[in-house]
Amino acid sequence: MNALVLIAEDEPKIAEILDAYLTREGFRTVRAGDGKTALELHLALRPDLILLDVTMPRLDGWEVLAEVRRRGDTPVIMVTALDTDMDRLQGLRVGADDYVVKPFNPIEVVARAKAVLRRAGLAQAGGVVRVGDLGIDLDGYVVRVEADGRARQLQLTLTEFRILAHMARAPQKVFTRSELVDACLPGGDTLDRTVDSHVSNLRRKLEQAGLDGMMSGVRGVGYRLAAEP
Repeated sequence: MNALVLIAEDEPKIAEILDAYLTREGFRTVRAGDGKTALELHLALRPDLILLDVTMPRLDGWEVLAEVRRRGDTPVIMVTALDTDMDRLQGLRVGADDYVVKPFNPIEVVARAKAVLRRAGLAQAGGVVRVGDLGIDLDGYVVRVEADGRARQLQLTLTEFRILAHMARAPQKVFTRSELVDACLPGGDTLDRTVDSHVSNLRRKLEQAGLDGMMSGVRGVGYRLAAEP
């Protein structure tokens, strides 16, 4: 069955344009004109992707994104007129997978949707990759910390999972920002700070799970996993 996209947008004309282009490319779509309805549809329909406006009635996009992330890892592309670097970083910190600025080319939005879904659906070989106390299930999109006879699951966004899984295939290797963008992030005008934001969130979650120092930055180059042999 074709992917289901939830279009959370309070401007009917924009929603109609997105709907038309996505439908033409074979997607199934459903629309929400406010944040509360978006969350209700997300819970009821479990869409494969959300296109999410920020400025919406009842609940804004940031509140919707935070709740979607609390529930799980549904891919989210922010589609908004807020176009400063700080706005972009805000979205990425909360857990967005990509960020498109209005006015946009709907063909570009569809291309980004396909890229996010392609990565979500699996540009990766299956199996479990292990690095130290980490077990990364590439089929189930689950990351566990396995220590002292116990296993705890990490709650990662889709992009954080992709970055961790990509780096885990070559522990000790230093990955440049451009390598991580090409392998793990949607196409477009992705900034270095976008990568930094995702890695910062991922490193924080690893540290909260007791894996201090597992991910480190290499000044002027990029990032490395399992810096300690």
